[in-house]
Amino acid sequence: MAQPLLQVMDLCTYFHTPYGVARAVDGVSFTVNPGETVGIVGESGCGKSMTALSILQLVPEPAGYIAGGRILFEGSDLLDLSWSQMRNLRGKDIAMIFQEPMTSLNAVFTVGWQMKEIMQVHGTAEGEEAYKRAVELLDHVRIPNAAQIMRQYPHELSGGMRQRVMIAMALANKPKLLIADEPTTALDVTVQAQILELMRDLQAEMGMAILLITHDLGIVAKMASQVVVMYAGQVVENAPSRVLYRNPQHPYTRGLFASLPSRNQRGHDLHTLEGTVPQATNWPPACRFEPRCAYRWGSCAKVMPRAIETEPGHIARCHLYDANIADRPEGATEGRNGTEPAAVQAGSPVRSVEAPS
Repeated sequence: MAQPLLQVMDLCTYFHTPYGVARAVDGVSFTVNPGETVGIVGESGCGKSMTALSILQLVPEPAGYIAGGRILFEGSDLLDLSWSQMRNLRGKDIAMIFQEPMTSLNAVFTVGWQMKEIMQVHGTAEGEEAYKRAVELLDHVRIPNAAQIMRQYPHELSGGMRQRVMIAMALANKPKLLIADEPTTALDVTVQAQILELMRDLQAEMGMAILLITHDLGIVAKMASQVVVMYAGQVVENAPSRVLYRNPQHPYTRGLFASLPSRNQRGHDLHTLEGTVPQATNWPPACRFEPRCAYRWGSCAKVMPRAIETEPGHIARCHLYDANIADRPEGATEGRNGTEPAAVQAGSPVRSVEAPS
């Protein structure tokens, strides 16, 4: 069996704040295999983007720091590398598309200058060779008149064009892992579809792995083979995408699916997930979803739930599946072999969700 490309193991990223320590990422673990697309989903404030910044050691200092865990890339722990070693790795073996291209691109330099710089810094190409490769990359991401775009500044381009430039820059040094943080945010639906299709085509051509961070379950269904669901700094569910979409098990995941609009929902109110993500300085002491969960009971507010394998390869962090919890509701099961706890079946708001093809 091939070695995983990326292994995040019990990662903890904290921040010192005037209100106490914010545990933005608190014991997160997942794996990305070579050539695989893994999606990380969840509401804003759940720690998705901070997990990505932690992998690249771009946590804002001095307030932020990685408090524990391991980040193995091709078997080597990135947390053991020096700043200069990480600088050589970023943009080369691991590249990132940031959430907002207008703030990620430098407004005072042309697109061409920035395209060439990323290759020159890593010794991939110099001078005329770097220029030619930059034009080829812009052509590759389907930007028309690439030579002309090289002379333009970011503010002269549309949002979709800037996002394509960011993708071209990320691919300039043929990375093994591409981290895409909300790559289609604020783009028109048609442009979103073009960007996603482009990323799939480039992945197939280059064989790179993608870590896709988004709150859009539709995008994950189209792109990812494995899905990691985050809530309040923790992974609450992790499963292959086909399995997760057909049988979401954690109440939070089920609430996310139930909130999706449906063609068959005309004349009915759209289900809402009550409440908001709590502050990272004040996570609930046990189950972090407990204040918003419709299926909570006594132990949920007292005992931290374990990550339980409910079926092969499907993990959910919920007491509903833990046989060791003494006061589980009557009829709750461990959920193995695709079954659901009776406590969730009764009155569950989750409708049928089409699984990825």
